[in-house]
Amino acid sequence: MSQRCKATARKPFCSNWKICDELDTPVRSIFRNVYSGVAIGHHLQSVTRAQNSALTQSAVHELLDSRSAVEIRPMHSLVIAGILAALSWIYLLFARGRFWQAADRTVGVGNGNSSSSRVAVVVPARNEEEVIARCVTSLLEQACSESIHVFLVDDFSCDRTVQLAREAAQKAGKSALLTVVECRPLPPGWTGKLWAVRAGIKEASLFKPRYLLLTDADVVHAPVSVASLIELAETGGYDLVSVTGRLRCETLAEKLLIPAFTFFFLMLYPPAWIANSQRKTAGADGSCMLIRPEALARAGGIESIRHQVIDDCTLARIVKGSGGKLYLGVSNLMASIRRHESFTHIGLLISRTAFSQLHHSVLLLLGTLCGLTIAYVLPFVLAFFAPPVPMVLGMIAWAGMAICYFPTVRFYELKPHWSLTLPLVALFYMGATVWSAIQFWSNNGGKWKGRVQDPSIPVPGPSR
Repeated sequence: MSQRCKATARKPFCSNWKICDELDTPVRSIFRNVYSGVAIGHHLQSVTRAQNSALTQSAVHELLDSRSAVEIRPMHSLVIAGILAALSWIYLLFARGRFWQAADRTVGVGNGNSSSSRVAVVVPARNEEEVIARCVTSLLEQACSESIHVFLVDDFSCDRTVQLAREAAQKAGKSALLTVVECRPLPPGWTGKLWAVRAGIKEASLFKPRYLLLTDADVVHAPVSVASLIELAETGGYDLVSVTGRLRCETLAEKLLIPAFTFFFLMLYPPAWIANSQRKTAGADGSCMLIRPEALARAGGIESIRHQVIDDCTLARIVKGSGGKLYLGVSNLMASIRRHESFTHIGLLISRTAFSQLHHSVLLLLGTLCGLTIAYVLPFVLAFFAPPVPMVLGMIAWAGMAICYFPTVRFYELKPHWSLTLPLVALFYMGATVWSAIQFWSNNGGKWKGRVQDPSIPVPGPSR
């Protein structure tokens, strides 16, 4: 090898540009372009990495912002829901006639000054052999029993209702104070109870009473019950005095659901609003209503409400509408002894009139379900499953709920912890209300004692 070749071999190729001088011009151009392209490629890669890094950081920021927005929106919704729940109980506590305090203001015994007023007691009865003897006995043993006459209307009972009622009167030694009225077949357009009540009032008119007492066959009255009602009517100048007593409350189902029945009734018909002549609100408890005959006649009589399923509150409305004065209270001087041992029985009790209460309106049904969810169910959900702020609002609403419910729980002589059960109870009542609508749409609305009293398609012709 020549000296020139040896010297060239010892030098790096790329740093020895002299060898390129010996190559042809086209070859030199190719090598220079390749070297420049490599350098440019490295530069472009560095620029692309920088751009990609900037784009990645921007995307990360956008993703974080979107996640924050998604997290904030549900938080705002939960806070709004908590505020609505809390406000609903502030309203119920302070702006609805303080209905929840009515259970603490029970009707007293009275002094018996008005016990001489003649009272005709009308008791409609249909297959009531389990309860009728105690009801009749309690009425005939009143402190003012010499002024009372009981008219028991037998509404086609197929059991021993009439026999047991007569035996109870005979045992009390007051058979002369009991008259049994046989009910005629039920004509179209009447509910069974009101047709029986009409028959009893017609018979009682011969007694020329100062007052009519309309009571149910399952209600047992304390000895001073009727005298206390008369005294209330006399001293207050009331045309219609109605009181709601305790319902039987012994089984688990009854303890959970029955006090709420009284609570919701008082919430729908606040006693303070009913007594206020400036308000249109009117209500009564059909299990015990003392009414002046002239007030009933002025309102149009029983005939004017003959098709009503919620007959007691409808009667109160027409009495108040005709200028009458109403009183609704809570009393431990009378109590229902009818058994509602299972959840099914109580569900049927609720569903019998629930959809009629809503005037068979789908919109009112949906609004009621929404309102019950916000006021009763939502506080429980927020208190256990929400972030801190809506959780506190839910607890405030639940506390207001328990404060409202506690007087009713105490009226039923239950332990205080039952006042915390309203969220669960509300779910049951919502289901019963939906079932009431389904029953109406299937032409079985208001079913009671074998009769459909609130049919969606009326059936012509008399019935038993």
